[in-house]
Amino acid sequence: MNAIGSSISASSSSIFSAGAVRLCHCRLVSSSKPLISTHWNKTTKAMSAFSLSSAADLSTSASATTASPSEPKAQPWLIVGLGNPGKMYSGTRHNVGFEMVDAIAAAEGISMSSVTFKALFGKGFIGNVPVMLAKPQTFMNASGESVGAIVSYYKIPMKQVLVIFDDLDLPFAKLRLLPKGGHGGHNGMRSVIDRFKGNRDFPRLRIGIGRPPGKMDAVNFVLRPFNKQEQQELDFTFQNGLEAVRILLLEGFNKSATFVNSAKYLEQLG
Repeated sequence: MNAIGSSISASSSSIFSAGAVRLCHCRLVSSSKPLISTHWNKTTKAMSAFSLSSAADLSTSASATTASPSEPKAQPWLIVGLGNPGKMYSGTRHNVGFEMVDAIAAAEGISMSSVTFKALFGKGFIGNVPVMLAKPQTFMNASGESVGAIVSYYKIPMKQVLVIFDDLDLPFAKLRLLPKGGHGGHNGMRSVIDRFKGNRDFPRLRIGIGRPPGKMDAVNFVLRPFNKQEQQELDFTFQNGLEAVRILLLEGFNKSATFVNSAKYLEQLG
């Protein structure tokens, strides 16, 4: 595969190489090691298959079962977790976006066994809100190929596309919910924004993975699996991320952002 991506700074870059992909969160130096995805290895609850073929179908189904004729139909959301496909390097820091989506799927009983538009894909509901979950299988630098195709096909409004990804510049296991913004050097987000023709007006949930200790290279850092203590902290983060997503869909962005940034949540995280 030809090289993809560009150097963001002296300490950051991402590379595609033949037979392997070297991808990093942001500002990473070149390397030949592959970066493979994290897959959340927890059993998900089974759910009846959906025969819905469009966002309109999801919306209609939701309103028919939960809303009275006078209530407006709930509009569908697309929730995307960014990462890299594969199992060899399960648990790497660069794939917490995948893990967060897996946590949502498990909690809400949404099966993600199908492959649609180059993504592991599932449909379901959070409350009365129809949702689509996606984990692009294109590798990080080409995430926009999958996300853009899904958004275009299902005609999802930009304000209802939530992208979840890792952030080197955010303290480990901390969350930050933003209504819009740039890619911040993250190659997956860069690809998504490019596919949206520069449109940055969509919400994103950032999950902190922290900075590498000492003089450790950032490339090696994002390839490291989480230790037991870190995974326990992340499990707590995923619980709060799930709650933030529920609030976002059911009560709106402002209430969700307040929850994510509340002193109580941060104190619990320590």
